[in-house]
Amino acid sequence: MKKRILIFGAFLLIAVGLYSCEELLGNCETCRYNVYDVNGSLLYSELEAEYCGADLIAKKAAADVVTLEGTANETTTKFECD
Repeated sequence: MKKRILIFGAFLLIAVGLYSCEELLGNCETCRYNVYDVNGSLLYSELEAEYCGADLIAKKAAADVVTLEGTANETTTKFECD
């Protein structure tokens, strides 16, 4: 009896391990923060990461960040996904 429970438990662990992140957390996308200058030219990008579910929705809903507004060094940071 204990052997059957152990085998069933191992089967469940394997099944859960094969289940993808997208299925568990909902919609997933690869995103990054891009920084643009005052002319709209891309200056640089932060490292890409995969965002899923509520975290992805929250990041997409956040406003763009503008630094040094009104100067020649103004930059805009945007969260963008592929």
